[in-house]
Amino acid sequence: MKLYLVQHAEAQSKDVNSERPLTSKGTADIQKTAAFADRLGIRVDKIYQSGKLRASQTAEILAAHIASEGLVEENADLKPKADPTVWRNRLDKVTEDIALVGHMPQLDKLASLLLCGDSDAHIIAFQNAGIVCLESSDENGWQAAWIVTPALL
Repeated sequence: MKLYLVQHAEAQSKDVNSERPLTSKGTADIQKTAAFADRLGIRVDKIYQSGKLRASQTAEILAAHIASEGLVEENADLKPKADPTVWRNRLDKVTEDIALVGHMPQLDKLASLLLCGDSDAHIIAFQNAGIVCLESSDENGWQAAWIVTPALL
């Protein structure tokens, strides 16, 4: 199973817009990253996003490129301060490739928990509109497979 962790793309500040939609740079960045993932042939069965506007917009752009059926589902357990153990436990039952679009510090804590069992380890340096690919196997547990950020593209 592959798990793609995506930090939402750059969003407007609360001072500009309290809903925090994506900036034009954020939109361009996630389009670039999503198009790259598409060229790699990445497909997911479902994309989950936190419900916040910036995550929803990021997930919809990503889904247009890599979601088999374009399925995007809201999940409150991806909000910034959500408990990462909820998703760790949920992933034990998931067999298909999925993407999670969320926020810091939740994605950082989830990745650290999956990779080394310590949610405070800060293993991955997430960036807006970047994709972190983790793979799970029965023999080795979770491993980081690759990371791509808009700046690399």
